[in-house]
Amino acid sequence: MDIVIIAHFITEFIKNGTSRFVYITEKLAENHKVELITSRFNHIKKQQRVDEDYNLKTKITLLKEMSYPKNVCLQRFRSHSYFGKEVSKYLKTRKKPDVIYCAVPSLDCAYYAAKYAQENNIKFIIDVQDLWPESFKMILNIPLFSNLIFYPMKRKANYIYSCADKIVAVSNTFCDIAKKVNKKNAECVSVFLGTKLENFDKYAADNKIVRNDDKFVIGYCGTLGHSYDIKCVLDALVILKQKGYQNISFWVIGDGPLKDSFENYAIKCSVDVHFYGRVSYDKMCGLLSACDICVNPIVKKSVASIINKHADYAAAGIPVINTQNSDEYIELINDYKCGINCSSSNPNELSDAILELFKSPSKRRDMGKQARILALEKFNKDDTYSNIINTIVDC
Repeated sequence: MDIVIIAHFITEFIKNGTSRFVYITEKLAENHKVELITSRFNHIKKQQRVDEDYNLKTKITLLKEMSYPKNVCLQRFRSHSYFGKEVSKYLKTRKKPDVIYCAVPSLDCAYYAAKYAQENNIKFIIDVQDLWPESFKMILNIPLFSNLIFYPMKRKANYIYSCADKIVAVSNTFCDIAKKVNKKNAECVSVFLGTKLENFDKYAADNKIVRNDDKFVIGYCGTLGHSYDIKCVLDALVILKQKGYQNISFWVIGDGPLKDSFENYAIKCSVDVHFYGRVSYDKMCGLLSACDICVNPIVKKSVASIINKHADYAAAGIPVINTQNSDEYIELINDYKCGINCSSSNPNELSDAILELFKSPSKRRDMGKQARILALEKFNKDDTYSNIINTIVDC
């Protein structure tokens, strides 16, 4: 088969790295002709890529995209529109593939890919990673105005969902949303964003941190942006400090647009916090595995479902305290008994949960074992991503 995979936001081209789409393309390339189309602009680093040999079986095609300075800005929307048109032009120049597998979002490249597939009778499979424009409306939420300004994006998203011959999504929640507007009664396969547990364990061992202190360490890894309620965790630590618990430390691993704001708030709170910034994945595995518990502090209005950090938290084998309003993730935590669910933006409830685990090493140990079982059963991509491979090959 000739398979085209389109994924706008590829961060790295490492065979055993964290990218879902690089992993899929390399597996498919063992038996099929595969081309991965992505942007020359690196969305995370906000830099243009230079040509290099990525030492992959897959053909990598980098298409032009204009740079933009921030995740939420007018330049980004113009840039995405430009990239979508570049995808459209490129598809018309290559031999027609048998299957197009396309990440959603972004919407512009997926929209043009859907149109091309429809016009040329090519099987079209989407992989729903996030909900747009819902995620943007969380940041710019002005009644009536937001619905009006984001209406074109909503129409575009619904068109993409409607055209899919098959649907893959990172959660059952996203599957259900895409299927509601699909016109082909498409099968939908929910495959969580996963990690390669063999690699996680090796990275954690190679970067093992030996702690010789009496600190109780709470870990967080991921983006420092509008969806993540780091301030609520800091408020909870203030409450615990006022109750006399001085030896609790918070390790924040990651970077993002609100990093400075969170750091300034931490200084104001005068609690024990260490901001590591963006680190390599292997170092993150070591840091996270050295924590006593981890926290998933998501703001109430977030539309996120199953996300990258859920896999890493489970792989680390430590309990999670969750404030995310995702029914699907809440049920996972309850079913596997691997953590505590709290209300969003409630530092008192969060501080109680931290204290509960602080006082009970046995509970932490039991929940940690359950977290690892969750990782093995739901987040090990060597097992779970075979569902994606089969969906593409069987199309």
